[in-house]
Amino acid sequence: MMSVEPMGSPFRVFVGYDSREDVAFRVCESSLRHRSSIALDVRPIMQTKLRTQGLYWRSKDPLASTEFTYTRFLTPYLAGYQGWALFCDCDFLWLADVAGLLALADPAKAVMCVHHDHRPTETTKMDGAVQTTYPRKNWSSLMLFNCGHPMTRSLTPEVVNTASGAYLHRMQWAADEAVGELPATWNWLEGSMPKPDGGTPAVVHFTRGGPWFENWQHVDYADLWLAERAALAAPAAAIE
Repeated sequence: MMSVEPMGSPFRVFVGYDSREDVAFRVCESSLRHRSSIALDVRPIMQTKLRTQGLYWRSKDPLASTEFTYTRFLTPYLAGYQGWALFCDCDFLWLADVAGLLALADPAKAVMCVHHDHRPTETTKMDGAVQTTYPRKNWSSLMLFNCGHPMTRSLTPEVVNTASGAYLHRMQWAADEAVGELPATWNWLEGSMPKPDGGTPAVVHFTRGGPWFENWQHVDYADLWLAERAALAAPAAAIE
């Protein structure tokens, strides 16, 4: 694939932020930066800040399991509808260079993601949140947005605040042929997918819950997450 970002321009990564999972965000960001061979601009998507800015006014959804359930779809707007930008949930542990993901960017696509067929058996996840099942579940947990694509540009703040969850998460705002497929290793669902032979996934997604929750200390690759947390250089400053 051709280069998709101007030379010298950091690759923009927007990470969903939930106040209950601050440490998960910090480990996600740290693991991204530690393994990246390219300059990164990592930004948390914080619902409280977006509300203050007048960009998010949607009423609370009782089925929303995180504070970024819907705000993730503001990524193209926040990126100025230009170039490529990545969104990922905060419960990700990056074990490979994100440059390898960016190299897969296809300019013919509006968005690219792993095409999971995820049908969880649990009824709850994380800290007791309801576990729901729906078509294309977890496709939107990692999205590589072609921000200037006409279909992606349809994700205006008005649409993000008023469209149904199905319309947004099932990517009905893009034609099926414009939703590109990424290899499963870039969004490996802990507890739902077999471990890769002879190695580790590029990205571990602790979608059921991760080691920052008391009841999720013994999930696969918890040792790698805990090692990444231990490697955080200094006490974290408040996120603004």
